[in-house]
Amino acid sequence: MSTTALRPLADAVSELVSDGDCVSLEGFTHLIPFAAAHEVIRQGRRDLTLVRLTPDLVYDQLIGAGCARRLVFSWAGNPGVGSLHRFRDAVEHGWPAPLELEEHSHAGLTNAYVAGASGLPFAVLRGYAGTGLDGRTGTAVATVTCPFTGERLTAVRAVRPDVAVIHAQHADRSGNVALWGITGVQKEAVLAARRSLVTVEEVVDELRPGPGAVVLPSWVVSAVSLVPGGCHPSYAAGYSERDNQFYERWDAISRSRERFTAWIDEHVLAMAPS
Repeated sequence: MSTTALRPLADAVSELVSDGDCVSLEGFTHLIPFAAAHEVIRQGRRDLTLVRLTPDLVYDQLIGAGCARRLVFSWAGNPGVGSLHRFRDAVEHGWPAPLELEEHSHAGLTNAYVAGASGLPFAVLRGYAGTGLDGRTGTAVATVTCPFTGERLTAVRAVRPDVAVIHAQHADRSGNVALWGITGVQKEAVLAARRSLVTVEEVVDELRPGPGAVVLPSWVVSAVSLVPGGCHPSYAAGYSERDNQFYERWDAISRSRERFTAWIDEHVLAMAPS
């Protein structure tokens, strides 16, 4: 792998993520890039627009740490447990800072990523009608008329993050990346973004992707960081299991500002990146 592709995590975040950026940290159920998010918190990034289909614990932590100004999302919660209390505190009470919201359906935000990855200004779908979500998206959703049929359709503005961050199982020494198992919109997020960071479980001599694997070529990846376990408490298929107990504990940790702040101090700010 070239020295331009492989970076220590702290260096990669410092180089790629700036205050005010639009940042997407994607991963669905597993391969959620918690270690990279913690490094963003450690480096004190502020005024970020965070984009994610399912802003679960990883964005609860970023929001509670004061990194976020705006959230673009399609569902929010602690999976199988309940609410995101730092997210709710920011929305309801402006702590630690007010949080602007742009809410989509899963289909709408997925199509917005696809449009961004395709170099198109917007995507077209039949969604949003009757959902009320079009009133929660600002100028990101509009009604258009099909020039062929006259049908009224919904256009959703493309998502083009400044930075996309994902976790994967493998990168080879040329900077090509492979991920497998349950995948979400990691590929689309990376292809839509101007810059990208991939944390990986392992650097291998040769990629051997199995059936259903997603392969990202080195030319779409700005930096790779070797971070085994970098998706904990989520999991990496073939490498680790989901830490269900942590998701349950997070409910109590995040309910209190004081308890949350103490947890961030001990488990994030005081920890050196792996």
